[in-house]
Amino acid sequence: MGPGDGRREVGPVHLPGGPWLTYPFLGGPRRITRGDLDCRQLQQNKRKRKKSSQILLLLADCDFMNNLNVPEQHWNIFPNHQDGGGGGSKWNYALLVPVLGLAAFRWIWSRESQKEIEKARAECKNIINTTEKDLKMKYEDTILQNRRLLARCELEQEKLKNKVQSYREALLAQSRQLVEERKQLEEERVNLEQRKHSLQYSGAAGALYQDIMEREAVWQSKARALIKEFENSLVDRQSLFCSYFIPRQERLELERKMLNQAVTNPIARELDIETGLNNIFKYETHCANVQNRDKRQNGRLMWVYLAYWELQADLKKFKKVEAALLAKAD
Repeated sequence: MGPGDGRREVGPVHLPGGPWLTYPFLGGPRRITRGDLDCRQLQQNKRKRKKSSQILLLLADCDFMNNLNVPEQHWNIFPNHQDGGGGGSKWNYALLVPVLGLAAFRWIWSRESQKEIEKARAECKNIINTTEKDLKMKYEDTILQNRRLLARCELEQEKLKNKVQSYREALLAQSRQLVEERKQLEEERVNLEQRKHSLQYSGAAGALYQDIMEREAVWQSKARALIKEFENSLVDRQSLFCSYFIPRQERLELERKMLNQAVTNPIARELDIETGLNNIFKYETHCANVQNRDKRQNGRLMWVYLAYWELQADLKKFKKVEAALLAKAD
């Protein structure tokens, strides 16, 4: 089928959706099917056979071929012809040796290539198997470690749960015990109050108790006045400590005076105010915000010690009353 025979050759056309064939007598392109592909393959094979037969005819018509039908041609190769009367073996096997060599080389090369392919395939298979085994072992180890960790965590959780439960039961038991003790102490307090009331207002013992209480009340009032004085001094001292502008020397001078008063005053010695002042001067560092103008907002530890000194004064008063009553009873 040539270009000048007036017919158009059917060929594929690439359109959206896959390859198409154009058939002029059908009016346009059509999608390629399996039957179309088989027809095209048959046409191509037919063209190849036709070209091969043409080439063979051309070679048969050539004059330089070894034509044994025309023995007069000097380029023909005869099996028993040699230069000067000998045979023609070098021409008979001249083309056979290279062909056999190429065939042997191709066979050897194919065999070696096949061996190399099999070797590479075996190595790849071994690598894949080894990697698969390693990954499987790692996976199993990871699962085993996670299971052990989970079991350990569950055990720790159970221990903590039991410990919390035991703490809860201990707290409940202790709270019940404290409630019972509180009830007992309340009953004892009521009994002591009744006994105290009966002693205060009964005969000579009541008169003696009232006299001692009045005498010790004077001492208590002096102690409270002293504590109030120390309170004012501590407020001034903490204000100096929290100030950014007043020199440090003024605060140290005030602290020295307070310690001297705590050492020389007998009431202060009884209440052990000196020890409390040393702790306050050493550990009291609390200051209110910068905009604070109330001196009494500064400090924390000193207020605890002031309340403690007042309680100590009350306790000392009652201890003195108790000692005087016991002395009178003896």
